[in-house]
Amino acid sequence: MRILGIDPGLARVGYGVIDFEAGQQRMLDCGMISTDPGRSEGDRMVEIASDLRQLLRRWQPDLAAVEKFFFYRSSTTISVVQARGVLIMTLARFKVPVVEFPPMQIKLALAGHGHADKGDVLAAVMRELNLSDPPRPDDAADALAVALTGWFQR
Repeated sequence: MRILGIDPGLARVGYGVIDFEAGQQRMLDCGMISTDPGRSEGDRMVEIASDLRQLLRRWQPDLAAVEKFFFYRSSTTISVVQARGVLIMTLARFKVPVVEFPPMQIKLALAGHGHADKGDVLAAVMRELNLSDPPRPDDAADALAVALTGWFQR
């Protein structure tokens, strides 16, 4: 099974692709879709959808695991939710099933408690994927944590 993990955002969308085969899990790819803050929101949404389509064509995941947005009161909340909608719509167009997890559930699945810090989650990602170096950038590491949660909760 191949799972695409996604950490949504407007400026940065983290992604991580993990393959699970014969009791082994391995990272195939991770990175970040970044958009230019000088462009209109609409153009940034188009860019996110286009880049995600490329990832979907390349890796052909069986499942997408997406972090649920935790609502903050900030000026970017609506934009991030809209970008998340573009991600979900693009996954639906490619007929990729989606599971969603709030941050607390991801922390619980990987670190054993819902109030774990980023370091605890990163250590779990590195252990589960047998990585010697932390995945970069942080958004990609977060997306790998979401993908692993998708595997654990399947």
